[in-house]
Amino acid sequence: MRNYMNILRSRGDLIEIDRPVDPTHELAAVTKAIQDKIGKAILFKNVKGSRLPVLTHIYGTRARLAELIGIDPAHFCKEWSNLATLGAGGTAYQPRRAQQGIPEQVDLKLSDLPLITYSELDAGPYFTSAMFIAKDPDTGVGNLSFHRSMYVSDQELRCRLAPKHHLTLYHEIAEKRGEPLEAAMLIGPPSTLFLSAAAPLPYDVDELDVAAQLARRDIPMRPCKYIDLDVPADTEIVIEGRFLPNVRRPEGPFGEFMGYYTPEGPNAVFEVLGVTARPDAIFHSILCGSPEEVLALDLSISANIYQRLNAALPGILDVACQPFVSHAVIQIDPKYEGHARQVMLAVIGAEPTWAKVVTVVNRDVDIHDMNDVMWAILTRSRPDKDSLIIPDTPSFYRDEQRDHWGRLLIDATIPFGREKEFERKRLKGLEHIKLEDWIGR
Repeated sequence: MRNYMNILRSRGDLIEIDRPVDPTHELAAVTKAIQDKIGKAILFKNVKGSRLPVLTHIYGTRARLAELIGIDPAHFCKEWSNLATLGAGGTAYQPRRAQQGIPEQVDLKLSDLPLITYSELDAGPYFTSAMFIAKDPDTGVGNLSFHRSMYVSDQELRCRLAPKHHLTLYHEIAEKRGEPLEAAMLIGPPSTLFLSAAAPLPYDVDELDVAAQLARRDIPMRPCKYIDLDVPADTEIVIEGRFLPNVRRPEGPFGEFMGYYTPEGPNAVFEVLGVTARPDAIFHSILCGSPEEVLALDLSISANIYQRLNAALPGILDVACQPFVSHAVIQIDPKYEGHARQVMLAVIGAEPTWAKVVTVVNRDVDIHDMNDVMWAILTRSRPDKDSLIIPDTPSFYRDEQRDHWGRLLIDATIPFGREKEFERKRLKGLEHIKLEDWIGR
């Protein structure tokens, strides 16, 4: 992570702030203001109550995420759809225990870290960027995943483990035996882990193996100090501990990525056994609901839909979940009348959790520009015949009141056989215009 931070610094894409910032609300507010207007990564060098600097928004653009794995941003969905096979047996690169070159580690307490309170009504400080690493108690297959964690004391965190997540299943297996589940929280691990942890990989695929393939090199590992796990040696901060069996304690409220507060509820208890860090460690923070969080989810869901649609139907060009992950925009090359309707229905089967609204468009529509998608809806779609509402269908899993039930499907493709009538106007030579030749810099 710090290597990529230095790359951004070298080309002027890192804002460095020396002014003291309060981690209780102020840091989040400044982060949001800069993200909205500038979009660069941010390094807070002087965080009250901690000697560690805070880095945020480092993975906040599609271009940066694509750069991490050396691909064109326009090809992200197609490339990332191959993730499910990268971690299969016989891969070229692996996580391997390093024999030398392991960065020095020092012991810290949780309270030595920046304790950031984000939204106004949050119950307290939260760790939002910490990536959990754990192993299936039965098979030993590893998992990387993100779960919010509320700070209670130097010895206790309370974590939201969502249903059906792999870490949740590991915890449940251990609980049935009356055993704790050992896990480590990685803050600032190697950058490709950020991508693999967000990817919708099969249960039996180890995200660390995938991260090594994305990095095109072995990932050096080191043993933990307090638990029986290995972690990436280059990780900035590692919080070691275990999930207590059959214990749930109040956690929340917390301002989640959808823009609302999840209320207080009983959640998993993580007993902290120790914290190790590089002497000059950098703390990574993610503002929930920011591009740095939502974009990774958007890309992982989009890639999952893309992969499954291509296995079932022809003409699938690209997928985006814009402007929010619950809206799937599918770009196709229509092959026959009714093709778009088949695609819309197939999306529901391909992504039963997130695709609350599905819009299908032609090749000439930029699916990453919602103005262009809305233009297609308003000029190519008849609401009375090109929209389909599917009632009483569940989607988002955390929805006891059924606020997200139902699906809206919109065919915004050109009426089949009338392509010439809907040819978009073009301004000849626009792509060659250089504004500085006309209005200066």
